Amino acid sequence: MSARAGLPVVAIVGRPNVGKSALFNRLIGRRVAIVEDVPGVTRDRLYAETAWRGRRFVLVDTGGLISDATEGLAARIRAQATRAAAEADVVLLVVDAHDGLVPEDHAVAEVVRRAGAPVLVVANKVDGPARDPAVGEFFALGFGDPLPVSALHGRGVGDLLDAVVALLPPAPAEAPAAAAPPAVAIVGRPNVGKSSLVNAILGEERVVVDAAPGTTRDAVDTVLARDGQRLVLIDTAGLRRPSRVHEAVEAYGVARTRRAIARAQVAVLVLDAAEPVADQDQHIARQIAEAGRGLVIALNKWDLVAATPRRDPQRERAVRHALRFVPYAPLVVTSAVRGWGIGTLLTTVEQVAAAYRARIPTGVLNRIVGEAVRRMQPPADAAGRRLRIYYATQPESAPPRIVLFVNEPQRMSEAYLRYLERAIRQAYPLPGVPLHFVLRRRGEAP
Repeated sequence: MSARAGLPVVAIVGRPNVGKSALFNRLIGRRVAIVEDVPGVTRDRLYAETAWRGRRFVLVDTGGLISDATEGLAARIRAQATRAAAEADVVLLVVDAHDGLVPEDHAVAEVVRRAGAPVLVVANKVDGPARDPAVGEFFALGFGDPLPVSALHGRGVGDLLDAVVALLPPAPAEAPAAAAPPAVAIVGRPNVGKSSLVNAILGEERVVVDAAPGTTRDAVDTVLARDGQRLVLIDTAGLRRPSRVHEAVEAYGVARTRRAIARAQVAVLVLDAAEPVADQDQHIARQIAEAGRGLVIALNKWDLVAATPRRDPQRERAVRHALRFVPYAPLVVTSAVRGWGIGTLLTTVEQVAAAYRARIPTGVLNRIVGEAVRRMQPPADAAGRRLRIYYATQPESAPPRIVLFVNEPQRMSEAYLRYLERAIRQAYPLPGVPLHFVLRRRGEAP
């Protein structure tokens, strides 16, 4: 399969019943391999294509390798596993943390060592941090520090995949070019100065600017290069409430604006500093948040309310109060006419775009959540049964999605989720980025 796909190969090997097939299913994100708590279920090699952080590779599941098997089914399974290791670019040597290091692990390690590929020792069935110190004995296999994981609960899987990708051979020259620059949608209700702001950012008039509301009918993309960073700026038509959209062309512009938000990573919500925050401003902010996009608030036309670009705490508090449902969004004071705040706005957008793609390391995330739980216990139900948080992981970014493995998801309160979100944001910088929490029972896939 690897020759046809042209992809690197990662083989999972180990003695029988250490959880190889469970790990295979976990890494590809679906149940393909049959998993039973008896040895010998997997016999032939099982292939599946998967990807992590933009790198695609082929994962191979193998049967339990019995080192001294010379005939019968066990010998054929050994041959299949040995061939998988020989063709692999990376080998995952799976061991059982419950059983500890046994002689057969040493024997399998010798078979793997002869294959010549980089090897990662994966200590499976480490279902909680209390077992982490016990995996150190697998260092004796001679392949460096073992990686503790739980294929059943997903613990440590992200860190394992990071280690796998780091060992894969370089992508071929004909691989896709660098990732596209972040798309930034400039949005807001009509006549708040969106197009003027885009022109001020670009330093030249590349989009039509007019004082009359509704001049911009379509979404216009412009690539901006700044200090080695590239952004795609999307100037959009002003969003009105549907009840006020009478012309078909304006309805089309509103639809294009919504699609621009959908394909952007970051949205800059432009407000008119000379006016209070309107209902429609709030509606647009909610739409951006519900779409899961990064958000920066640009308080534009500041020259109409002040003679200098100095910020006004009282005015900012009023804006913050009106948009209190997006407290994570940074606010920048701008004037397209005077050029105030343009550099700060671009720097802020770049920071939000980076945070949007960020992934909190699993160990760091669990330390943050653990400390938050120690400071304030999770809620309990009327009978006194308390919510327990076993483990946290971030399987996705853009935007970040955090999965909490708990005993009873229904015991989680919105107030406690907000508390956890504040704790995460205080410990890990995620400006302008919404956090999406998912609750799972222990044993469910993330």
